[in-house]
Amino acid sequence: MGLLTFGLNVTLDGCIDHTQGIADDELHDHWTRLMDESGAMLFGRNTYELMEGAWPAVARDEQAPRAMREWAMKLEAKPKYVVSRSRSDFPWHNTIKVEGDLREAITALKAKTERGVLVGAPRLATALEELGLIDEYRIVVHPVISGRGPTLFSGLSGARHLELLSTQRLESGVQALHLRRRAG
Repeated sequence: MGLLTFGLNVTLDGCIDHTQGIADDELHDHWTRLMDESGAMLFGRNTYELMEGAWPAVARDEQAPRAMREWAMKLEAKPKYVVSRSRSDFPWHNTIKVEGDLREAITALKAKTERGVLVGAPRLATALEELGLIDEYRIVVHPVISGRGPTLFSGLSGARHLELLSTQRLESGVQALHLRRRAG
């Protein structure tokens, strides 16, 4: 059974607005490596629509920056699963709608995806965390205080204790954290 890994960029004050971080080649390369390690991507509808609206065009743009285009091309090829109650049509290449009970569907997805699933949707991640389905976390902390915007795991029912497995400092000062759910 593959692991379900939640990965996201966050500012020092917990803001998850994607416009608030440092988006350079090194960061894109970091996320591309993590995506390469996984067998599939998992999104909620909102995150999927943000991705669908931007990355297919970048994948086709030969003038796009190297790191962005590489991410986009690999994302294009990767199986993408989407959880949505309001949308059923997903024309982006390799996109599959998650059907049925969330716990059962994600458990089945983990079971059939040996290399694991990388989820990058904050509201969906909160629901998955409530169900105890997230195994690992790849949180990239940007040296930015946003002072506004939505925050990571807003509304979670209680504290979760994690084990820090590793950190990586990028040249921009971004800290890439790798954490795992603590046993028990």
